[in-house]
Amino acid sequence: MREIRPEHLDDLARGAGILGTGGGGDPYIGKLLAQRAMLDHGPVTVVDIDEVPAGATVVAISGMGAPTVSLEKIPAGTEEVTALRALERYLGRAATHLVPIEIGGLNSMAPFIAAARTGLPVVDGDAMGRAFPEAQMVLPGLIGATVAPMAVADDKGNTLVVESVSNLWAERLARSACVEMGCSVSCADTVMRGDQLAAGLVPATLTLAQDLGRTVREARAAHADPVAAAADVLNGVRLLTGKVVDVGRRTSGGFARGRAVLEGTGGDAGRILELSFQNEHLLARRDGTVVATTPDLICVLDTDGGEPVTTESLRYGLRVTVLGVPCDPRWLTPGGLDLAGPRYFGYDCDHVPLPAR
Repeated sequence: MREIRPEHLDDLARGAGILGTGGGGDPYIGKLLAQRAMLDHGPVTVVDIDEVPAGATVVAISGMGAPTVSLEKIPAGTEEVTALRALERYLGRAATHLVPIEIGGLNSMAPFIAAARTGLPVVDGDAMGRAFPEAQMVLPGLIGATVAPMAVADDKGNTLVVESVSNLWAERLARSACVEMGCSVSCADTVMRGDQLAAGLVPATLTLAQDLGRTVREARAAHADPVAAAADVLNGVRLLTGKVVDVGRRTSGGFARGRAVLEGTGGDAGRILELSFQNEHLLARRDGTVVATTPDLICVLDTDGGEPVTTESLRYGLRVTVLGVPCDPRWLTPGGLDLAGPRYFGYDCDHVPLPAR
């Protein structure tokens, strides 16, 4: 058990932005909202998975929508609690703990916003170990946990509770509502008991994100290579260092979809890396050959500072380094690949193991 205070969130947001594989929402916006909630209501308690009682009611808190929208439509900061209260009314009982649905960007901060306002503790873990674009892409689904009932809330106070026959239908119905509600909503869903957390979550990812963010900051302060420091923490492999020379991006169906082309520099001069994304980076082709695929993490960092670069902030001329990072091994099981492998997203290839470091 430990306390997270406003001054801890810089490192946490930086690390979560890297782990978010380009998605999860802008970590800077999430950090500001969480800091404001903590300044108004006090620090947040974080507990390890093994500290959660077996009969606890653990609720995942997140945002849904296109990250591009959140840059112009800043959340009010009240949507998370509104969604949580709607879910509690439906369940007929109160949540005892909150947890991130994903350790990515703004979504890593969402539980802290709600926790500061409600006094509930946050569990040190998440349901993905990265960020994914669709609600059914969670490890609890592999142990039979359901996304629904799923409560969504917008900035105007509208709420909707989705009941569904499957996790995929929860995503489809909630996504349709999200589009009508402005392509940006907060969600409370994936209710689990405490005794399901060890099998259903990736443990200690909040700690990992904070350690990662601190490592990058300290490497930069010591005039060391912050990207290399991040790769060491994550056991990641460098796919290319270069500059962004082309970006195509569109918002459709509640997602930010597109591609980016990077031209290698230095030792990578003459090489080309193409990234394909749907909120998150899902596929990397280097010189026409697939070198990394979902569910492994494809992380884009500013080459000089090691700061995460989200898919919505990619632009011509940015100097970046792309890392491939191994995913939680449960994603590489047949069930995990069915949920979030490259063929699910329409790519004509199977999962490609990352190159050796």
